[in-house]
Amino acid sequence: MSSNRLASIKKVVGILPFYLFAFLSPLTSYLLLLTSSIFLLTSCGTRSGHFKIEGRFLHINQGELYVYSPDGGINGMDTIKIVAGRFAYETRMKGEATLILVFPNFSEHAVFAESGGSVEIKADASHLKEMTVTGTDENKLMMRFRRQIIDVTPPEEKLKAKEFIEKYPGTLVSNYLLQKYYLKTHKPDYVGAYKLLKVMTEQQPENTQLLALSHQVAALCTSKIGDRLPKISVVDIDGNTVTDQQLLKGVAVISVWGSWNYESMDIQRTLRDFKQDNGDKLHLLSICIDAQRRDCKMQMNNNSFTWPTVCDEKMMEGRLMQQLGLMSPADNIILVNGKITDRDLRNSELKDRLQALIN
Repeated sequence: MSSNRLASIKKVVGILPFYLFAFLSPLTSYLLLLTSSIFLLTSCGTRSGHFKIEGRFLHINQGELYVYSPDGGINGMDTIKIVAGRFAYETRMKGEATLILVFPNFSEHAVFAESGGSVEIKADASHLKEMTVTGTDENKLMMRFRRQIIDVTPPEEKLKAKEFIEKYPGTLVSNYLLQKYYLKTHKPDYVGAYKLLKVMTEQQPENTQLLALSHQVAALCTSKIGDRLPKISVVDIDGNTVTDQQLLKGVAVISVWGSWNYESMDIQRTLRDFKQDNGDKLHLLSICIDAQRRDCKMQMNNNSFTWPTVCDEKMMEGRLMQQLGLMSPADNIILVNGKITDRDLRNSELKDRLQALIN
């Protein structure tokens, strides 16, 4: 074995006793070198094309977390097991994406994923607001924002989010905060969101999802409560065509649901009960945002959801979702004689509203 070859082996595999190579055949030396090199490469971080989460909890020994992606980073929802207070999750990741972790108390927390990246999460189950996430620049930014809002009121949180978005308009964190504080809230602020989106799209001109969102919000700024339902024509999961004409008489509800979202499923069960009690006095059209039609159909059969339901497998990016400005699971539109009277009611509010409209 040449001295040059031995030197190169020593350089790559410094952790092995170097003198061993002097007693090995050339083939054995090569195989050992190859195995050691692979070990070194894979132990230094997450593989390119993947993203990894590792974490540990205080005050939770066993349980489950759920993870989904509102911007298509993963399909559907995955389950993460908590064992002895620790958990780990790895997924394929081509570029960047937002992942939402759903904790055992049903609170949701964002983690920002990127190809080849990894994060570590530390949390006390009784103080989830103080959770720490370390590992990538986007998650460091999110931690900075979390620290700013620990002791502030909800109106102050929204103001902090606005200031953050204006300072970092080109980040995934800002995209998430816009949704959380301006759009996926009990009282959406479409005008405020559109102003921020103008700045954000300038910084992210190739982000097609953000551009589509900007168009949606622009339409919502001029499609407020009191407007008539626009013309729609969609094919439901059973192959039947549904149009706006079927929703123009009496009381109607267009709603969104995902099998993994508890609030949206509760709303569907409320609609089922009202439909069973009131028949043709209530007209329904639902949009399922599950990634696969078979999952949607299974939930419909299991829960006796018998009215027209659209599932185009495009999740949040479906055409009807965008046309009607529906942006999250559990969104809904209430119509009376074709006119929009309410949007995005919570389950308890929806019950009261339907009770008042139908009876």
